[in-house]
Amino acid sequence: MKRIIEICANSAWSCVEAEAGGASRVELCAGIPEGGTTPSYGEIKTAQALTSQIDINVIIRPRGGDFLYTEAEIQSMLLDIELCKQLGVHGVVFGCLTKEGDIDVPLMRRLIEAAKPLSVTCHRAFDVCRDPFVALEQLIELGCDRILTSGQQSTAEKGIPLLKQLVERAGERIIIMPGCGVRENNIARIEAETGAKEFHTSARSVVYSQMAYRKEEVPMGSSAVTSEFETVQTDREKVKQFV
Repeated sequence: MKRIIEICANSAWSCVEAEAGGASRVELCAGIPEGGTTPSYGEIKTAQALTSQIDINVIIRPRGGDFLYTEAEIQSMLLDIELCKQLGVHGVVFGCLTKEGDIDVPLMRRLIEAAKPLSVTCHRAFDVCRDPFVALEQLIELGCDRILTSGQQSTAEKGIPLLKQLVERAGERIIIMPGCGVRENNIARIEAETGAKEFHTSARSVVYSQMAYRKEEVPMGSSAVTSEFETVQTDREKVKQFV
């Protein structure tokens, strides 16, 4: 089985770059500094219009932070899932936990039922759950197609021992997809040592603003941002290296 690459795409144009580089799938997100939030209708629709071959999965995450959601946030997620179904995307990506740190099985079931027939990936909420092996079995029983995980570590490379165990326990029942810190220089090692076949990465390069007039002393967002005249975008040449 050949290596399958999913790109964490932060825009419609990043989807174009991912497709040009030969990726199989994208996870389309907004709010990358927050770990990914739900993209707008316009971003999803534009990504579909500009691509033709690549599968588009859309993250369903109403905000950054934890994965314990209020009823208002759940309603927002359900509406975004319904929109994704209407638009005909390939799949959706979400994850919900209880306050005790377990998979919120009733809520996950509710969202998965709402998403049918779309593909469902549980995102890295899995990486902050209390017991990964209990969570694995719960997500299999719920009918999730894959789990995006760093092996409950800060990077997938550090998480290799748990990733290997998860791949072995999952067998053919669910796909374990390493992500977070998957790079050109470590993907071969992660692949060889875990047995995983699908990988999640960003493959981004810096894109510099074309603004000639700049007022850098007036920031539009967090002061933690290095420069508001630099953004990042998926780079097709980097994608090719992963593929």
